[in-house]
Amino acid sequence: MNVPVLYIGGLGRSGSTLVDRILGQAPGACSVGEMVFLWERGLIRNERCGCGAAFRDCTFWDEVGRRAVGGWERVDAAEILRLQRSVDRNRFVPLMLAPWLAPSYGRRLRRYAELLGRVYEAVAVASGASMIVDSSKQVSTAVVLRHVPGIDVRLLQLVRDPRAVAFSWAKTVARPDAPGSFMARTGPARTAIRWLGTNAALAALRRTPGSLRPAARYEDVVRAPEPWARRTLDQAGATGVRPAFADDRTALLGVDHSVSGNPMRFRTGPVEIVADDEWRSAMPRMDRALVGAITLPLRVVGRYRGRAA
Repeated sequence: MNVPVLYIGGLGRSGSTLVDRILGQAPGACSVGEMVFLWERGLIRNERCGCGAAFRDCTFWDEVGRRAVGGWERVDAAEILRLQRSVDRNRFVPLMLAPWLAPSYGRRLRRYAELLGRVYEAVAVASGASMIVDSSKQVSTAVVLRHVPGIDVRLLQLVRDPRAVAFSWAKTVARPDAPGSFMARTGPARTAIRWLGTNAALAALRRTPGSLRPAARYEDVVRAPEPWARRTLDQAGATGVRPAFADDRTALLGVDHSVSGNPMRFRTGPVEIVADDEWRSAMPRMDRALVGAITLPLRVVGRYRGRAA
């Protein structure tokens, strides 16, 4: 079984949950949210699935576990998380590209990739989907997936104006899937450096076979979401599939079984897609200038100049 996986890569707070949900509502598609957090936030912390149930109470993920490993109770989630962390890190990307240089790493990579292959196949069977949408975003995960047997990975790089991303990372946002906790925060300089590194790495990966070109810009997505989704699905191989929209701007969102993501993953029904550009009026000038200076090389390439996006 060769399972098509549309992988959304980019830095967090770039609109990946929105894009994931838009594409995941198309007929034959299944959104799993940020699958990279399956072991930690799903199995270990038992946080809420996108359907609203606790992960271990979700009938969909229960079926996935039974099909993949004979039931989640048969695996040691903490051990798998340790395995994941020993394999899926940006610093290991060179070894992913040449695993024979470090045999012990290569063995761990194969073990983890084989497990992921069973999980993705189980998701496809349980959902009946012909395409899985995964918004894990991380560069290293995108490379790991290229070692997973039985899946066909298509990389979609999602880019957003770095000033908007930095503003979002500085905000305090509660996590409804984990009451009492908040989404991570970082300062503008660190976010700018991460934006630069993440998008440079993904741009390099997009030159390899199986990637969607060009990169998707958040500003283009929210400007014309339905036409953008239709073009992207065609590019991903779902030719002729129309996304679920009431009109050009109103997405029809059903229930998804997403592992993780921002609070928008719990919204259902008609949702008008509008740009989140609060940063233009609320972001301090010094922060905006700092982020702009650090990210200037890629901003020029990405056409993010001045106030116009």
